[in-house]
Amino acid sequence: MKPSEFAVVIVTASSNDEADKITSVLLKKRKAACVNIIPRVNSHFWWKGKIDSSDEALMVIKTKVSVVPDIIELVRKNHSYTVPEIIALPLIGGDQDYLEWISREVMD
Repeated sequence: MKPSEFAVVIVTASSNDEADKITSVLLKKRKAACVNIIPRVNSHFWWKGKIDSSDEALMVIKTKVSVVPDIIELVRKNHSYTVPEIIALPLIGGDQDYLEWISREVMD
C-alpha cells in the first residue's frame, strides 16, 4: 500500500448541520473512511471583489485518490455554496495499518 494512493480532502461548510449532511452522504456511499468535522473555524477570504469572513465547519476527509472526483461531485450536489472549498491533498506518508484500513473502507 503506497501513501500516494490516498488523499485528505478539505471542505468547508456553512454550518455543522451542512457538514454532517455531506459527511453522511460520503460515508454511506463509501467514498470516505473517516471524516473529522471541526466546528466553528473562522474563514477570511476574497469574494466578489471584497474581503469577507464567515464562521464555518471544516471537514477533513480521509479517502483514496481514485474517488476524489466522486467526492467533488457529491460535495457540490449537497453544498449550499456556489463555489465550495474542495481541496484534495496527496499523502506522502502514513501508518501502514491506517492506510490499509482506509483501503478496506473506501469503495472505488
